Amino acid sequence: MQINSVGDVVRVHAAAEPDKPAMIFNGNVTTYQELDQRSNRIANHLIESGLATDSRIAYLGRNTDSYYELFFGAAKSGRVILTINWRLAAEELAYILRDSGTVLLFVEKEFAERCFDLAPECPQLAEIVVLDARLEGHAYYPDWRDQAPAKDPALMVNPDAPFVQMYTSGTTGRPKGAVLRHDCFFHQRRAEEGAGAWADWGPNSVNLVAMPVFHIGGSGWGYITFHHGGTNIIHPEPQAERIGIDIARHRITKMFLVPTVLQGLVEYVKQHQLDVTSIEDIVYGASPISEHLLQQSVGLFGCRFIQQYGMTETTGAVTYLPPEDHRVNGSPRMQSCGIPFPGVQIKICDESGNQLPPDCVGEICIKTPAIMTCYWNRPDATRQALTDGWYHSGDAGYLDPDGYLFLSDRIKDMIVSGGENIYPAEIERVLLRHPTVAEVAVIGVPDEKWGEAAKAVLVPIAGATVDAAEIARFARSYLAGYKIPKSIDVTDALPRNASGKVLKTVIREPYWKERQRRVN
Repeated sequence: MQINSVGDVVRVHAAAEPDKPAMIFNGNVTTYQELDQRSNRIANHLIESGLATDSRIAYLGRNTDSYYELFFGAAKSGRVILTINWRLAAEELAYILRDSGTVLLFVEKEFAERCFDLAPECPQLAEIVVLDARLEGHAYYPDWRDQAPAKDPALMVNPDAPFVQMYTSGTTGRPKGAVLRHDCFFHQRRAEEGAGAWADWGPNSVNLVAMPVFHIGGSGWGYITFHHGGTNIIHPEPQAERIGIDIARHRITKMFLVPTVLQGLVEYVKQHQLDVTSIEDIVYGASPISEHLLQQSVGLFGCRFIQQYGMTETTGAVTYLPPEDHRVNGSPRMQSCGIPFPGVQIKICDESGNQLPPDCVGEICIKTPAIMTCYWNRPDATRQALTDGWYHSGDAGYLDPDGYLFLSDRIKDMIVSGGENIYPAEIERVLLRHPTVAEVAVIGVPDEKWGEAAKAVLVPIAGATVDAAEIARFARSYLAGYKIPKSIDVTDALPRNASGKVLKTVIREPYWKERQRRVN
């Protein structure tokens, strides 16, 4: 059987090896046959309910096996699935539900009350299904799923049909929904297959899915395993203790982690002397790995290490730093993002869009078959981001003469903290509501644990006294916890240019002056 859409992936493997474990979550094993049948039920329910083919269904929760049932159910039905960051505050969540036009929301009990409260603000939201508990007045997911038959809906879904919509934070303070097609996932996988032995996957691959599925690094990473008929070990979130135990228990072969999580894992494995000899490849992203952490990790795991650089808009990674460039005695390439995957093109452009030669810093522009279709309901933002098939990343960097990509700064006003993208405009918009704040600039500063951390530099209202702890409490009412500034400085005035624009480069300089580059 030929794979034309994402739903075909489970059909193929269910037919070939029905009893093969597709995923394990909290000790519960789901075979490929069970995943195929459950996703059939979901697809049939969505089709029979009369939802339009471009209808949005949404998932709000930590990583679970239910998510991938819905993932493949949406694929087979031709509907679009959203994954929403469960850390978001109610106001942020309501905006995404309204903007996407979500009609059906699947939510874990922990976050259900928040959704019930904001439902009146989302008139198009027809139903909320609770994933893991029976709550009065709302459907319970297993009951909802099993109402429909397990027969294959046999719906032909075009490879270029929209499939996943993921929201990325926006420089204007509002998130944007990146629309990814079925074939984005196929193209992404094909590109990686030509990158070397580390990118080989198969039925014997046992993969850890611990990074959140509301990121492409969680959702898309898990898809790779299903694509090749392997087994995913799904964790609700990345916790070093649980990861260490499950490496030994399930003989995990592949992992994708951010360096902060890897550091905790190294410490836990060393402390408890766990057997980690099954690990073949550790892929990491969001920030470079330190030489010290690499030395510890290589000595402990003895496996291949690969760094990746990418984003939601490109369905994940576009470059990789191969294992041979991870030298424990140090290498200049260790500070790079590596080289483009086969089929991916990268160029560096100046402000006029002209391509720059090697070693010249400019905007990183990317062309890949896995590029998003658009930002949902944002034609202006789409035109700004996509030009003649090239995605303008908003990151500044350069290519060396050997084609290795180095990040220098961010053209987009963005902070990356522990693998999460944080846009200062979102935070500034909230802090300016506080009665003691006259002006504010939020910047990223170096942080040894998180890579970067958000810092707010405030100008108080005349005569007001700024209480940093109280401002943080205020911000927490409107923003996800990871967006709250880790520190607050008070100043008499913010530096501005002749047109009145705040000069964030001047504000950042004292915090970065000992660093070679302005990203950490």
